Amino acid sequence: MEMFLIVLVLLLLIGISNMVNHFIPFIPVPLIQIALGALLALLPLGFHVPMETELFLVLFIAPLLFHDGKNVPRSALWELRKPILLLALGLVFVTVFVIGYLIHWLIPSIPLPAAFALAAILSPTDVVAVSAISSRSKLPSGIKHLLEGEGLMNDASGLVAFKFAVAATVTGVFSLGQATISFVLIALGGMIAGVILSYIIIRLRMLIRRWGMEDVTIHMLIQLLTPFIIFLIAEHFGVSGILSVVAAGIVHAIERDREESPTMKLKIVSTSTWSVILYILNGLVFVLLGLQLPSVSKTIFSNPEFNNSQVIWYIVIITGALLALRYIWLNLSWWLGGKMRKMELFKLKQRTALITTVSGVRGAVTLAGAFSIPYVLNDGSPFPERSLFIFIAAGVILLTLIVASICLPILSKSEEPSIKEDKDELERKAIIHVKEAAIQSIEAELNEENRAASLAVIAKYTQLIERLKLPELPEDTANNQYMEEKIRFKALVAEKRCINELIKEEKVDRETAYIGQQFIHRMEVAVTNKMKYRLMTSVVFMKRTSFKMLKSISPENEKRVKLSIQTVVAVRNLKIQTAKAAIAAIKADMTPINRGPSLLVIREYRRLISKLNRENMLKSSNDKLLKLEKELHYKAFQAERDEVQAMYEQGKLTRELAQKIRQQINLREAFLIEEKTYQS
Repeated sequence: MEMFLIVLVLLLLIGISNMVNHFIPFIPVPLIQIALGALLALLPLGFHVPMETELFLVLFIAPLLFHDGKNVPRSALWELRKPILLLALGLVFVTVFVIGYLIHWLIPSIPLPAAFALAAILSPTDVVAVSAISSRSKLPSGIKHLLEGEGLMNDASGLVAFKFAVAATVTGVFSLGQATISFVLIALGGMIAGVILSYIIIRLRMLIRRWGMEDVTIHMLIQLLTPFIIFLIAEHFGVSGILSVVAAGIVHAIERDREESPTMKLKIVSTSTWSVILYILNGLVFVLLGLQLPSVSKTIFSNPEFNNSQVIWYIVIITGALLALRYIWLNLSWWLGGKMRKMELFKLKQRTALITTVSGVRGAVTLAGAFSIPYVLNDGSPFPERSLFIFIAAGVILLTLIVASICLPILSKSEEPSIKEDKDELERKAIIHVKEAAIQSIEAELNEENRAASLAVIAKYTQLIERLKLPELPEDTANNQYMEEKIRFKALVAEKRCINELIKEEKVDRETAYIGQQFIHRMEVAVTNKMKYRLMTSVVFMKRTSFKMLKSISPENEKRVKLSIQTVVAVRNLKIQTAKAAIAAIKADMTPINRGPSLLVIREYRRLISKLNRENMLKSSNDKLLKLEKELHYKAFQAERDEVQAMYEQGKLTRELAQKIRQQINLREAFLIEEKTYQS
């Protein structure tokens, strides 16, 4: 029961971390999760989660790397294979020797083999942490793929090097030749095991499908168990479980691409399930790190043998050395690569090198390896400076996270040319983008049942967007009025021409055509006389009110109204056709000079078309339509809020502008609620 409560609390902290990140997105989620974990450990609740390395690796690392292997772009990995191998293998072993000697020189109480072990466990980078930190930073795709490939490969090389260094410390025996051969066998064996086991599992799934068992639950269960089974079997036979799950993920990705008839339901369930699992596992890794920090720090700070400020300086120096070595290695390998290909030396962009350097964040593997260090040696003596070993590892993880959080947004922003935009223009573009996101959300909900309501909501958003896109015009100038009248007359001529063509082709009856022509005539009069135009709209409103009154007086009048409604529908369809002809005519005569008035008239015609389409598609009662519209409006409002938050987290909106747009959404939502209440 106690473990169940601990798990519930940890899951609650993950949820809280994302809520906190919603309000302070400039602080990465991993740092918030570490802070919450540390805060929980400091509370007098007796919270203690023992760190079992094997369980940690199989429970967290196996599924995370399996998923990364399935989703990483294979073509990009192949193109970047040389720099990936240079970082995942070359840099790891250089780090073990260089940083190992540095640690032994800084802290003589740590023997050289143990220093190599600490350097080895500090060498792997954490692609999960980098992806979480870079959510607000637009990393170039090449750097992103390079970091993903490095993160998939260097965990294995770092852990194998760590394993041999710890063994040398514990036993006092080490053979470089034997270690090299063992590393090759373990790495190759892990990849081969992953490929073979994946093939067996895939064939098993195909066999189950041939038996007619298309149950999504069974296939989803097999998917979830796959990384754990492959990791455990590979480790049982003494090969790299990490490389085996990476290879298995790549094989499953190839099988997924070649699968001819995947069930859509399974794909949807698989995507949703894995997203939840990865969300939880990623969060738990950093919450657990936070839980360990207070106890590790207390052990060091309360020990009189350690100078607290000196220990902190150890962390700063080692972290700086890791980043400096990474930067030098990047430039050196690039230079050597150019020389080996007998090419003219070309410069590596220093900004790219800096981004790749600070992206070398340490994380889950480093934490798991540090806690796996044995307490005693073979002779029964304690492992030298084990507590300091774990404290330095935890400090380097935390410091690399902080450095990346600060530097990545700055470096990635400078990748793009800075564009200074007017504050009002930025706000206008942001609102347009948010409303376009709302339209997309409504289109995703569109079906036969809510088609009329969806089109109505989309039409309203389209009108708002067109109004925002309309260029600013001088107020009521004589020239603009003249151009607008001229454009309206051209549009009406196009409408007349359209009706005449339909009459000749016998696509419209005389009565409908007459009504349409009368409407155009009234519009021609109204164009030059605003008072007559308002009077005309009042007459139309009175006619519509009369129709509603006649419908409620007697059944006989209702029949007459129904007969007239058939004519009204025909007139609506005719008006839609003439409006489209008018828009085409306006666009054909549009010039940079009359662009503003032309767009204004086009917007009115489009609004009319949307309204007529809505009325034609209205088959159910007004109450049902209003209810559907209300529901869709709420979904659109939520889509707007989500887009505002996403833009804010990506650094596209300031806090003030995001808050202003949210307030506008809230006011519109409140007005809608009040309006619908009165209508009901």
